[in-house]
Amino acid sequence: MKEFFRALLLPPRLFVALAVVMVLLITAHFWRVLLAPAQVLALLLALLTLLDAVLLFGLGQRGGVFARRVMSRRLSNGDDNDIQIILENRYPFRARLDVVDDVPVQFQRRDLLFPVPLGAGLTTTLRYQLRPTRRGEYVFGQTNVLVRSPLGLVQRRFRFGDKDEVAAVYPSFLQMRRYELLALSNRLTEVGVKRIRRIGQSLEFDHIRPYALGDDPRSINWKATARRPGDDNLLVNHFEDERAQQVYCVIDKGRVMRMPFAQLALLDYAINASLVLSNIALLKHDRAGLITFAHEPGDVVPADRRRGQLPRLLEVLYRQQTRFLESDYERLAALVQRQVKQRSLLVLFTNFESLHGLQRQLPYLRRLAARHLLLVVFFENTELRSVLETPAETTDDLYVQTVADKIGQDKRRMVLELQRYGIHALLTAPQNLTANTINRYLEFKARGLI
Repeated sequence: MKEFFRALLLPPRLFVALAVVMVLLITAHFWRVLLAPAQVLALLLALLTLLDAVLLFGLGQRGGVFARRVMSRRLSNGDDNDIQIILENRYPFRARLDVVDDVPVQFQRRDLLFPVPLGAGLTTTLRYQLRPTRRGEYVFGQTNVLVRSPLGLVQRRFRFGDKDEVAAVYPSFLQMRRYELLALSNRLTEVGVKRIRRIGQSLEFDHIRPYALGDDPRSINWKATARRPGDDNLLVNHFEDERAQQVYCVIDKGRVMRMPFAQLALLDYAINASLVLSNIALLKHDRAGLITFAHEPGDVVPADRRRGQLPRLLEVLYRQQTRFLESDYERLAALVQRQVKQRSLLVLFTNFESLHGLQRQLPYLRRLAARHLLLVVFFENTELRSVLETPAETTDDLYVQTVADKIGQDKRRMVLELQRYGIHALLTAPQNLTANTINRYLEFKARGLI
């Protein structure tokens, strides 16, 4: 009986019907002629409510409805993740279902109510998406299904699933897979990666093959062709990019990386881009590694290209958290000097809010660039664009626009300051970070700078 009352819910239709009956009964106190119809209507409402309860709870003993949430145990940070709920109506009549899914508190969503009409004995799949913006464990609750019969006077609640179903939000592996598929099919231009014309000859010999239309005549192997006098086909040398070059993603975890953009912290943008860049480097047969730092040295994953390297990088990136102190670049330079002996490409993801802040760290950046190919990646404040494009109506607006313009100019001066010392720099909007970083990596490969 206790479970019965827990599952029993009274929908608004019943309260409307009760209100009508009550009005008729009150009115019948003054006009006796309405008393009999009001009593009949009240009795009819009671019988229909009882019948509706029997339909939902009596016939429902054989199963009623069934629901099951289907989702991955790993969610991709910053992406739309698909969630499915499989629904089955086991009643012998068409039921109206209201599905309420208890999603983790991090999403702050209490509007996930889905009305689903479902015929007798039928099965359907409800789909919706969730976009997490923080890494870590997310706890899902149960799936609640509220069922009404065609009468709609009584509602029954079913609960399915575990109360504490846990899913872990990892760096954006969906973005990584998308870039991987496009790279394998040579379609990276669809996501903003440019085709880079090869400059120089930083290539390794791979094999000899027959000449094809469009091959560089300078690559013809005349000696190999002469050894096959009976064959009219020319043979050419086939070269590939140099392999086993080291690519390190260096991630700043200091307070400057806490700044949010589109609900995602700059640190998470850097982590997602590092995962994609590492995967592309491995596809190019280079060795990918990782270094993190803040006010003290963080995790170091030596560059490698073995099969388990990418999962290892994913697990280390999953654990990274922002520190609320200023990052120590002197310790970073000492760490790189100890750990990275071979000349490598260092892609440093950081953020500088002032030219003075960059100049204080410039000696340590120059120390890194003396032994390695250093690319400093920092972020453009895209909110300044909307401020500058809005017409100034008051003196305060003009003052805000002046400050915004100075901040934008300082960012551009930082790029010039780094280039003055031979350090490569990339100023990018957070949403374009991944594509722009891959562009620079492919450019370095094409120019033979690594």
